[in-house]
Amino acid sequence: MTSTDCHVYNGMPAAELGEQGWESPWSGPNGGQCVQTKLLADGRVALRQSTDPAGPALICTPQEIAAFVAGVKRGLADHLTAG
Repeated sequence: MTSTDCHVYNGMPAAELGEQGWESPWSGPNGGQCVQTKLLADGRVALRQSTDPAGPALICTPQEIAAFVAGVKRGLADHLTAG
């Protein structure tokens, strides 16, 4: 089943979005734990955890992704990685 065959919603099983098109622009220090992204046909972006590819997918609008990336670039998420 592909994203054109089903209703796309937050928390849907990522497997329902198909296996093609997922990218790993961010990965952990060992390369095994990644946030994967997939650009959907309607311009939204799906996010999933690489270690759980059939788990839930978070679906974001292009505006939400842009706001998140802009915030990260400004250091607004630095506290999430402080250890």
